[in-house]
Amino acid sequence: EGKESWLQKFFNGFNAKYDALAGKYSNVLKTIANRKVVTYGSLVLFFGLTYGMLAVTPTGFIPNEDQGMIYVNVTTPPGATVDRTSEIMDQVQAALLPLEEVETVSTLAGYSLLTETAGASYGMGMINLASWGEREKGVDELMLDYSERTSHIKGADIQFLAPPPVPGFGNASGFELRLQDRSGGTLDNMALVNEEFIAALNERPEIEGAFTNFDPTFPQFLLSVDHDKAAKLGISVDYAMETLQSYIGSYYASNFIRYGQMYKVMIQASPEYRTSPESLLDMYAKNKDGEMVPYSNFVSLERVYGPEQLTRYNMFNSALISGDAAPGYSSGDAIKAVEEVALETLPRGFDIDWSGITREQIASGNQAVYIFLICLVFVYLLLAAQYESYMLPLPVILSLPAGIFGSYFFLNLVGLQNDIYAQVSLVMLIGLLGKNAILIIEIAIQNRAKGLSILQSAINGGVERLRPILMTSFAFICGLIPLTIASGAGAIGNRTIGTAAAGGMLIGTIIGVFLIPGLYVVFETIDTRLKEKKAKRLQINTQTQEVHA
Repeated sequence: EGKESWLQKFFNGFNAKYDALAGKYSNVLKTIANRKVVTYGSLVLFFGLTYGMLAVTPTGFIPNEDQGMIYVNVTTPPGATVDRTSEIMDQVQAALLPLEEVETVSTLAGYSLLTETAGASYGMGMINLASWGEREKGVDELMLDYSERTSHIKGADIQFLAPPPVPGFGNASGFELRLQDRSGGTLDNMALVNEEFIAALNERPEIEGAFTNFDPTFPQFLLSVDHDKAAKLGISVDYAMETLQSYIGSYYASNFIRYGQMYKVMIQASPEYRTSPESLLDMYAKNKDGEMVPYSNFVSLERVYGPEQLTRYNMFNSALISGDAAPGYSSGDAIKAVEEVALETLPRGFDIDWSGITREQIASGNQAVYIFLICLVFVYLLLAAQYESYMLPLPVILSLPAGIFGSYFFLNLVGLQNDIYAQVSLVMLIGLLGKNAILIIEIAIQNRAKGLSILQSAINGGVERLRPILMTSFAFICGLIPLTIASGAGAIGNRTIGTAAAGGMLIGTIIGVFLIPGLYVVFETIDTRLKEKKAKRLQINTQTQEVHA
């Protein structure tokens, strides 16, 4: 005989170790597979553990990923000019551009990122970051750094926000809700309630940085038209207001082409005639007789204060409130905290309603549970048809709680949330762990058909299928390791899917190879007794028919 190679020695040693493991595994099955107390106790234990882990695992919807961009929202005091807001934006840009991880900073004065409205006291910016491999910190850490770096800028409220997880669902990450005044009260009262509500929110440990742009103290002018005087002067109020709009705000009239370029014709009063709000009283409107009538003859101005934009939500006056979950808390924790604060602090006639991606998270509710149950029903029906038994599919179904417990346990261990990615992994585990159970039960059924006892059939099924189960399961787990340590774009989603699937597969496989044979013994025993009773009834019915014949 030739000398064995090192590879052959390795395989021989591996097979010897595996045979010893399979022998010990067989001895364990002989001890526990026929003990219903162990089987039932294991089921109750893992059902309880799964429920407990589900209760303590933070809930979420779609995680906030590092998208390589940070939004800047700037709010200057009411009445500030665009030039002042632009100056603040330039200071923000100058403070951030020298940083290595910042590639570009784009700013825009006169526009609110959160409310998507134009206003002189609003400003927004977009910070494009270097690629993930070229910077050491993530978006959350950088937003804290940038807040400290711009804290010296006075005269403005500056917030740094991550983009929304899904474009179109909100304008920034975190939660978004509307405070609604359903009592029809004054805007000043609404502002007071809004201020107290936000203060209460920021006192909760689950919530970080709740704020609003609702401010009823913007200086404004109320234009009052005396319709009786206008009628006596022969003035059409609609025509007069259109003319005034053209004087003050400009009006698009036509186009013309010159030197191959098209230009717009805009009608507007010359700047020297609109230097102050009172200037419009010196402007003229034409009456029905073609005479020019000063606006001061039928229009009066009054200086008032109010919100720059009044928004309605579900037909009620509303204020947009934004915020985020504090470190260590999930979006589900923040939603629960907001609802508790609303119940405790909001006076009668005020209520909240969710918007953006937070509304989708609440609307989705327990849909994942129903999807999971539907998958289990389909698996049960398919296996019942395959095995021609309503009992034998149950070991496959009841072996799953151990894997679900493993998913939630590892999610908690690494600090991830039970979000949509984790729920996808749970649906995937139904097939992966169900496959392990099917392998054992299929061999057990074949051995049972050969006349072996229920216990011996279960032991043979477990021992014969132990190698392929361990091989496929651990190969799958090893394939998920890159996902569990992912970084860069989509890192949180990848880590959640990988951790939930790998943890569920690991615990489900280790527990399943011992639990499934015991479950087979329990339900095969029940199925055999039911078949025996059915056979006896048929035999009695046959004998009765023969006697009557």
